[in-house]
Amino acid sequence: MSTNPTQLSLLQEDIRRRYDTLSKRLKQVARYILDNSNSIAFDTVASIAQHADVPPSTLIRFANAFGFSGFNEMKQVFRQHLMEETVNYTERARLFRQTATEDNAVSPESPAEILNVFSMVNSQALQQLVMQTRPEQLDKAVSLLDGAENIYIIGLRRSFSVASYLTYALRHLERRAFLIDGLGGMFAEQLSMVNPKDVVIAISYSPYAREAVELVELGAKRGAQLIAITDSQVSPLAAFSDVCFVVREAQVDGFRSQVASLCLAQTLAVSLALTNAAT
Repeated sequence: MSTNPTQLSLLQEDIRRRYDTLSKRLKQVARYILDNSNSIAFDTVASIAQHADVPPSTLIRFANAFGFSGFNEMKQVFRQHLMEETVNYTERARLFRQTATEDNAVSPESPAEILNVFSMVNSQALQQLVMQTRPEQLDKAVSLLDGAENIYIIGLRRSFSVASYLTYALRHLERRAFLIDGLGGMFAEQLSMVNPKDVVIAISYSPYAREAVELVELGAKRGAQLIAITDSQVSPLAAFSDVCFVVREAQVDGFRSQVASLCLAQTLAVSLALTNAAT
């Protein structure tokens, strides 16, 4: 099992930290969730309420207390964790079918159905990106990039494609952009020259790559400015960032897209190009 922080591990840590402040009923829910995390993804709300010996409405109150709109939204954190821990894509698809069947949902099967669903959910993710990204965030990020002496870009595993694109685009803008890929295990060495005049762009999603978090900490210690592209305000990257973009990617059958992240990356690159053209 991965030792990297995940949304589930962060949620569990938050529950443990706040446990003593909860009411008696909410403590019952907290104990059951912490002790039975593997079954939460599959059990119904009624079943979880019965086992925790609380009314279903208490589960909703518990979820609300931890920032979720409802308990089913909280359950998605447990399901996503199972999907992420299941590396084999075939097994991941089987797992999704199992959870879909238990929810009486129908998963897409044919290529045309999958394309239709991915197109729909990606469209929704892009709309959400626009609504949740503040103009001042974009302005500050572009300003940081414009003033940077060097730009170091970190993106591992599935974030690598977004990091690669940003490196490509920034170099076409004649910027000193360096992709931190850890070739030969030399992650720290590739970032060893970072200084306060530089900007680090870090891209990481749950489960957050340990190396990415360590590099972000190194950049912060060296005084570099940090632009984070991640999936949660409580992401390990957020604590060190000068600008933090929270991107909610579309997901189908446990497979997350990268459309919104790439759209944001392209926005930053094109905005910087227009800034260059204006000077």
